[in-house]
Amino acid sequence: PPETADAIRQATGRVVAVGTTTARCLESAATGPRQVTPGPAATRLYIRPGFRFQVIDGLLTNFHMPRSTLLILVSAFAGYELIRRAYDEALARDYRFLSFGDATLII
Repeated sequence: PPETADAIRQATGRVVAVGTTTARCLESAATGPRQVTPGPAATRLYIRPGFRFQVIDGLLTNFHMPRSTLLILVSAFAGYELIRRAYDEALARDYRFLSFGDATLII
């Protein structure tokens, strides 16, 4: 909605996406740094390492399956090595994965 686009544009703090779908939607609507076009749209955006995020600078997300496009998006956001270490720690501590598991805040 236009109110959300205005809030993003006027934000002085972090813009944290809650979930990878939200991250993808916001980045798909990006027209520049912290600039988004409101309204319905379809996307074919595939976020992978090398992608330049324009809108979000934080991400709250679950722990995803290995080799999934969601894990690739998270790795694009935070870097492969950091995510690998976080996942190693999550496995060592028996964190739960997938939709009803534990989450991580990346800022």
